[in-house]
Amino acid sequence: MTSSCAERPFFDAGDAPTPEFAVTEDVAEDVTEDVTEDVTEDVTTPYAPGLRHTIAEDVYAFLIGCSLIVMGLVCLHKAGLVTGGMAGIALLLSYLVPISPGMLFTLINIPFLAFALRAMSPAFAVKTMIASCGVTLFAGLMPRVITVSQIDPLFAALFAGTIIGLGILCLARHQAGVGGTGIVTLWLQKTRGINAGRVQISIDIVIMAISALFLPAHKILLSLLSAAATSGILIVYHRPGRYIGH
Repeated sequence: MTSSCAERPFFDAGDAPTPEFAVTEDVAEDVTEDVTEDVTEDVTTPYAPGLRHTIAEDVYAFLIGCSLIVMGLVCLHKAGLVTGGMAGIALLLSYLVPISPGMLFTLINIPFLAFALRAMSPAFAVKTMIASCGVTLFAGLMPRVITVSQIDPLFAALFAGTIIGLGILCLARHQAGVGGTGIVTLWLQKTRGINAGRVQISIDIVIMAISALFLPAHKILLSLLSAAATSGILIVYHRPGRYIGH
């Protein structure tokens, strides 16, 4: 005798009634849309537009960025080092002529700011001019609020290079630069897709080669380390998709 269990499975899914709480396709779509709307209201993702910066946020970023850059210049100047970009050019010239790095920074910036007016957006050019003037202003005020009497050259190279990079990054996130070579690197990244940090490294090598004619070899090596720290910040953090705010 053959068991009836062998003829018929113990449980046939086809006989099971559809539960009242089953989620239909229409309900699932509605739930997904509701969840997506709630998430996009609070969280910015690569697939959603970024939140535009307010004027107050721009001002705050400019104060932070300019102060970090100037503090880095103070440390490097005390250690007798240079760095890459406009800061390095201003520092190098300050050892050769009796003009402060802040003033030299502004004077050298003039042709680059003219380039920004032609090649970049008017908003970027105006913000860069404000940032450049901010660096000059902070450079004049910094000696009144802080004095660096002694600093280890190795620490100065790493610390100053890093905070200068963070200052440049802070300004770049708010659609501004410090002028000089930074305008060129940001323009190349925007129009050609070339990473700003890598371009800056190439420019820094040229600046260091010129500095080697006036500074001792050990200071050139430390200055290279400082420039690498600055460019490293831009390579890691200033790249497409890493930040989507405006």
